[in-house]
Amino acid sequence: MTEYLVSLWSSLLATIDDVLPIIGILVGFQVLVLRRPIPNLKRVLLGFLLVLLGLAFFLEGLERALFPLGRLMAEQLTAPDFLGTSGSGTDGAEHWERYAWVYLFAFAIGFATAIAEPSLIAVAIKAHQVSAGAIHPWGLRIAVAIGVGIGITLGTHRIVTGAPLHYYIITGYVVVLTQTWFAPRAIIALAYDSGGVSTSTVTVPLVAALGLGLASNIPGRNPLLDGFGLIAFACLFPIMTVIAYAQLSELVTRRRSGLHPHP
Repeated sequence: MTEYLVSLWSSLLATIDDVLPIIGILVGFQVLVLRRPIPNLKRVLLGFLLVLLGLAFFLEGLERALFPLGRLMAEQLTAPDFLGTSGSGTDGAEHWERYAWVYLFAFAIGFATAIAEPSLIAVAIKAHQVSAGAIHPWGLRIAVAIGVGIGITLGTHRIVTGAPLHYYIITGYVVVLTQTWFAPRAIIALAYDSGGVSTSTVTVPLVAALGLGLASNIPGRNPLLDGFGLIAFACLFPIMTVIAYAQLSELVTRRRSGLHPHP
């Protein structure tokens, strides 16, 4: 118990060091530039206190739960006895199909973490409000979650096979640019933002731990060269799925109204 308290106290001190510059900038602009008192000072101070405590608990939770869980799942899913092989493991480039459970887990964890992502929930609610209900929060969240799931699945396949990262990313952005050309104008900015908010406090720790765990346990892979990159996939593919969701919705609406889509 003492070890946990000492570790939590260290996380709290580190969080204070990180947050103090932000507080200094906000207070400095309010007092020195705007020359006005801070409104609702007690509520603001209480809010900062809750932020400090929340971040400290969150960082401690990452170290004690999410990071170890991601590494553990990667180790178990790539273990020789689970894959049905003997020795130190199976070469991913030659036997990538034996890692089917890795791909399934990658999609499931990507979908689930994106659905639970607080930043995505906030964006979905705001999009629903400013679009006068035209964009449904759950529709946007599911579209993003599918994109994250597909992206992480493809990213784990890249780690397994050892393929170059830039081939996937360049091809992906070519697809995104092509979609953007034909996409409804109202959805483009939201789609690009959705790719960013899909990788935040819930998704990043598990995905990063999964990538590093896979690269550490698959023969021939280097954690530094192959373990990173999953987050890039999780940012890229939601853009595709959100644009596709908007295009599909527009097509269905036009067909119901008896109109034909623009060429």
